[in-house]
Amino acid sequence: MKILVVEDEAKVAEFLKKGLEEQGNFVEVAYDGFMGEKLALRNEYDIMILDVILPSINGYELCRRIREKNTSVPILMLTALGTTEDKITGFDSGADDYLVKPFEFEELLARIRALVKRSTGVVHTSAVIKVADLELNIDKKTAKRGDKTIELTAKEFALLEFLMKNKGRVLSRADIAEKVWDITFDTGTNVVDVYINILRKKLDKDFEKKLIHTRIGMGYTVDDNN
Repeated sequence: MKILVVEDEAKVAEFLKKGLEEQGNFVEVAYDGFMGEKLALRNEYDIMILDVILPSINGYELCRRIREKNTSVPILMLTALGTTEDKITGFDSGADDYLVKPFEFEELLARIRALVKRSTGVVHTSAVIKVADLELNIDKKTAKRGDKTIELTAKEFALLEFLMKNKGRVLSRADIAEKVWDITFDTGTNVVDVYINILRKKLDKDFEKKLIHTRIGMGYTVDDNN
């Protein structure tokens, strides 16, 4: 694989480059956000690994700029900032996964494999998913309910897509965390609940019929028969 690493700490960058190249990958390193953006937009990569605290352009802003030009490349945030709010900011910026320092290198490799596999192995049987008057266009990345267009971030869209593809099925927080965030669910984080609440405000608040439902002690479901 061809991998871009944007990391300003020289020792960490060298550790990542050496470890990933030992796995047979080609790795390019940028030590600040400006150079990271230049490489990211000029070259094609199988995956990009971004630190958050970077000189010139921080990782969140860099991720947003990359996403404006490239919506498909997997992006992994690698940072010491590990609160739920930090993770939400990263996902809202367009990141696909978020790994907190310090980390085990084997876990990093596993996350990379999962992200690359997901980005190259997704097959959509239909470009449009519908539940009641809610419509999700997978190709255009748009959502609308009735005549109202719903603005969603990349992670909100991914969560809604997963829920709608499993219409009527109760999905646990662990199911959602694994499939949408590619992480093992940590009972100490409320990121899934936060995103469910965001979707409720955007999708259900202004409509009499509610589509997102909680099954206490079990999880969440999208269903129009409730």
